[in-house]
Amino acid sequence: MLQKFAFAAAMLAGASLFAPSSFAAPTTYAVTSSIPGQDGGWDYVSFDPALRRLYVAHADGVFMVEVDSGKIVQKLADTPRPHSVVPLDRGKVLLVTVGASNAARFIDAETGKTLGEVATGKGPDGAIYDEPAGLVAVADHSGGDLLLIDPKTMKAAGDVTVGGVLEFLAADDKGRVFVNVEDKGELAVVDPKTREVVQRVKLDGCEGPGGLAYAPRAGVMIAACGGGKAAVVDAESLKQTGLLDIGQGPDAVIYDPVRRLAFVPCGRSGELDIIDASEPGHVRVVGKVETERSARTGMVDPRSGRIYLPAARFDPPAQPGQRPALQPGSFHLLVVSPAG
Repeated sequence: MLQKFAFAAAMLAGASLFAPSSFAAPTTYAVTSSIPGQDGGWDYVSFDPALRRLYVAHADGVFMVEVDSGKIVQKLADTPRPHSVVPLDRGKVLLVTVGASNAARFIDAETGKTLGEVATGKGPDGAIYDEPAGLVAVADHSGGDLLLIDPKTMKAAGDVTVGGVLEFLAADDKGRVFVNVEDKGELAVVDPKTREVVQRVKLDGCEGPGGLAYAPRAGVMIAACGGGKAAVVDAESLKQTGLLDIGQGPDAVIYDPVRRLAFVPCGRSGELDIIDASEPGHVRVVGKVETERSARTGMVDPRSGRIYLPAARFDPPAQPGQRPALQPGSFHLLVVSPAG
């Protein structure tokens, strides 16, 4: 996964709903509908539970869907080569990592107007809001740094030198930020307050870790890897405790805090793997859904349980080693729903 396709696209941007202990999570899901969109590549997807909106870093802007009304805005803001969209201030403001200009841009979620911009390192990619520190962490894919941004002042608040090729991030409930280091096959643990890497976890059997999510009920980080694997790391001991069999070509891990399930969309296999993450020591794959090739990122609406996966159809590359060409009119969001 050191080279990402244009269609490459996880982490839930703050949900407060948790299921009671007697809740029985579904393990049967199916593709139930599709939402059309304008053509273009994409990267990560986020969900804002305050305004009930889904955001896709798409083409040269932000693609937005209001999941209850069905309203679609094809291009909310001009953000060339966006990678992540982070809802802030109860959804009023969005931070978008902009690859074309090596920047993190703050935009008004209603008008798309630019409110501020912060210069980042080379190749800003994944980004998350860390609530304990009150900061947004941005992973510089090519620069190897973790940039910390104060969303209140819209200014840089420091950085952490991690090193390597950085992918997605996740935050636990103890004030730590975890980031996958793709080229080293490891998980770096960062303390945003001290601006230090406090530990590095070698992910054995995990080739090119990309997507990452924290499952608090099970107390684990789940990293999506190449080679058909997902690594499980105990967030307390910081030890790898499992290596799960999944499909090929994942680029995200999606955690549903209500159903206590994690989902790994695998773009080369065209499948969505379902992982039970409801309790410590028993994290395991419990099912899968046939989706589409290219559907490798996505996000969940924790209220409905529906999962949204960007996808498109591609023609073979004109020359070996080139990226495949997107077929005109084929970009869409797959909607995967729980049974019942």
